[in-house]
Amino acid sequence: MGFLTEMFARPRPQEHLRYRAALALLHSMSNADRADTGIKPADFPRVAREMSPR
Repeated sequence: MGFLTEMFARPRPQEHLRYRAALALLHSMSNADRADTGIKPADFPRVAREMSPR
């Protein structure tokens, strides 16, 4: 039981926060913006992972 407590008590790395922010930005784009950049909704996780590291 100590492992689960340790796992959930640790702070999340900053990269995870940047990933969520990038994903939110991609979801907020309009269809016209997506068409201009050529990004499809299926590409969102990959693009957000690429945007998240410094």
